[in-house]
Amino acid sequence: MAMDMSGYRLAMAATILMAGTIAAVLGFEHLAGFIPCKLCLQQREPYYAAIPVALVALASAGRAQPPCLFRGLMTVAGLLMLYTATLAAFHSGVEWAWWQGPGDCGATAGNISANANDLLADLSAKRAPSCTEAAGRFLGLSFAGWNVLASLAIAAMAFRAALLGAHHQGSSTESQ
Repeated sequence: MAMDMSGYRLAMAATILMAGTIAAVLGFEHLAGFIPCKLCLQQREPYYAAIPVALVALASAGRAQPPCLFRGLMTVAGLLMLYTATLAAFHSGVEWAWWQGPGDCGATAGNISANANDLLADLSAKRAPSCTEAAGRFLGLSFAGWNVLASLAIAAMAFRAALLGAHHQGSSTESQ
């Protein structure tokens, strides 16, 4: 009995979108010079956890593992994406001054060079990020705002993949 391929394809698409989102934010950081604030970095952590979880789910689907493993792992990936959507919504609210952010939000030690010769160049070239100011807005949304939308869409895909993964071709039952 093979897993419904539409569930597998959705899981694959969700995994690719998670990896693409992280690649994009790392590109904005390392290529475009956007320094992430504390809240930005926290929003990445669920992605870092969800990507391997989704990869294991995908691997389990092709290895004759119990269908509940795929469904459970994709559910976990979806929950992690809901968590990052919550973090991003909080960050967006801080940027719009709807509520106060953490008092210690600013540059982290990893953003400044440890080399004494590069320190002065770093200090003049890099501006310490603030959680209260969006680095930029596109169509009215900051990076955090776009992350809310992206992570909710990915969560929906992951949950739908989990549901579709429960149905098997050639089987008249939905359980397992």
